[in-house]
Amino acid sequence: MSKKKNIQSREEMEKLAPVAVAPVQRHVLVCTGKSCLAVGGDKVKEAFESRLERDGIRFGKEKKGRNPEGPVVLTECGSVGFCSIGPAVLVYPEGVWYAQVSPEDVDEIVNEHLVDGRIVERLALIEKFGEKK
Repeated sequence: MSKKKNIQSREEMEKLAPVAVAPVQRHVLVCTGKSCLAVGGDKVKEAFESRLERDGIRFGKEKKGRNPEGPVVLTECGSVGFCSIGPAVLVYPEGVWYAQVSPEDVDEIVNEHLVDGRIVERLALIEKFGEKK
């Protein structure tokens, strides 16, 4: 097991975790848990990777084809709790949960939500079924 790092300064923290001071605006989580994977979650994640990197908006290291000033963090995750209607995609800070996302939906989510700030209503759970009363 690695030894825990004892960070002594802000400069050291920024070097170790540049995301902490990056101009990130949105965080996209793509489920690749067992059920989502079975219906193409990995392909959805790959579509997000490709599109965000092509547009230069995915945060990360340049040597990995990403932008250190990119406004979008992309994270692969396990189950988010509704994999039976996956692939699931969550977008924060809005807290939007998208269901049954296909690779073909990724361009629309990027254009509408990540770039223009408008929720893609046809895929958003809260928009489909309304809030609990």
